Amino acid sequence: MIRIGLGTDIHRLVENRKFIIGGVEIPFEKGEDGHSDGDVLLHAITDAVLGAAGLGDIGSYFPPEDDKWKNADSAELLRTVMKDVRSCGWEINNIDCVIKLEKPKFLSYRQKVIDSVANILQIDSDKVFVKAKTGEKLPPVGTSEAVEAEVVCLLTQAAEESDQLRFL
Repeated sequence: MIRIGLGTDIHRLVENRKFIIGGVEIPFEKGEDGHSDGDVLLHAITDAVLGAAGLGDIGSYFPPEDDKWKNADSAELLRTVMKDVRSCGWEINNIDCVIKLEKPKFLSYRQKVIDSVANILQIDSDKVFVKAKTGEKLPPVGTSEAVEAEVVCLLTQAAEESDQLRFL
């Protein structure tokens, strides 16, 4: 069995916050404003994986109104989700990611981010691809007011596990 999930996230960029993409801190004068560490890529991946597995979304797992998740490490949140996804018999076949940002330029960080995401997900790095697009100077991404991510995830599940879960 295969299932596809789509995840998106956007965060305002503000001063005095770290700029984190895929678990990698990237030097920049602004960072993501969010309840957790604001890592838009990991948030979008989390939603894509949860959606593909039919397990909800990041907000239902980690409600922003719960102070327990204030400044949480998004990598740890994704690891928690992956335990549940794997316990249902799902494995990641691949994920394809788009980061939308005007600055900083992303290309020199791409492989580090791919390796970080693969490490967090405990999958081979050739199952992860990340590319960046600018906002062509159009707000909010193109004016460096926000950073956005979109992710597509393909999950696979062995047929016998799918049949077993159906009867639970």
